[in-house]
Amino acid sequence: MPRLALFAVVVCVLAVAAAVVAFVEGSFLGIVWVLLAGVTSNMAWFYFRRAKAEKQRAA
Repeated sequence: MPRLALFAVVVCVLAVAAAVVAFVEGSFLGIVWVLLAGVTSNMAWFYFRRAKAEKQRAA
């Protein structure tokens, strides 16, 4: 797995955990964490697909 994709997945998991904690505490700041999780999941998907395409192109 590419390094940037791995970092994006880690940030996504942490953002989801922060969103859960925020909503459990009754804070609407969790919406920001949910949006951040969405952005980072898209980044992870993009970097993973880009690395896969480059690997196929090199072969």
